[in-house]
Amino acid sequence: MRDVVERTGVGEATLRAWETRYGFPAPKRTGSGHRRYDELDVEIVREAMRLRDTGLPVPVAIERARRVAERLPASIFAGLRRERPELPVHRLPKRSLIALSRAIEDESAYGAADLLLFGAFQHERHYRASEARWRELAGAADAAYVFADFAAPRHPGGGPVEVPIGPRDPLIREWAVVSDSEDRPACMAGWEPPGQDVPDPERRFDVLWTADRQTVRLAAQIATGLAADERLVADTAERLAQPVAASPEDLRRAESLTARIVAYLGDATPGA
Repeated sequence: MRDVVERTGVGEATLRAWETRYGFPAPKRTGSGHRRYDELDVEIVREAMRLRDTGLPVPVAIERARRVAERLPASIFAGLRRERPELPVHRLPKRSLIALSRAIEDESAYGAADLLLFGAFQHERHYRASEARWRELAGAADAAYVFADFAAPRHPGGGPVEVPIGPRDPLIREWAVVSDSEDRPACMAGWEPPGQDVPDPERRFDVLWTADRQTVRLAAQIATGLAADERLVADTAERLAQPVAASPEDLRRAESLTARIVAYLGDATPGA
């Protein structure tokens, strides 16, 4: 229960009272009787507290939160797989993910309009290695956010908003870049399968990517929904709620991104 308290800000006494009065949360029990909560429980508690703060009675807030949270993807990769099952998935080495990321980042930085950027780095050390680059990218964006196991949220001047993720968040196994923009949309999401006892450069990921405007918007919406503190992304979430329409330029832009990806992948191939 302590983990849920820390991640939601809801006191242990409140959680126990909800469990007694409303049957929620309904944690699984270990053989020794200890409570075990999953990610969905955490999401529902967060949403229930937000709704309660708007003035709703607790039982109504809990019921609405259940309906909302059950539709929330646990991560960017999981959400895209669920909503866009037709997207092909490729298992690629880390060096290829670096090439894909750089291609999307550079294509976005090349004069993209109304740019919103999101990056999922797994661990803070990975982000720090790319921080100078991302600070420069953030300067060309209307807003930029990076997710990693940061100790606390931070909004450094001139840099992306640093959004913490916990050790049990599904996003901790993902590497993602999302560039939501009017004229250069693109996203890439990779999930790291467990059990890889290999050196860091040899890690492999299940990866999907796209330049489809609606899918990129979906990925950006999922990313904002994963921020534990909604205040970090409130303005951006409202903007992302606006619909996007197909453009006659979409094919040309997708071809431009594909050409850049192919070039960067070639540079990343050993012996190329």
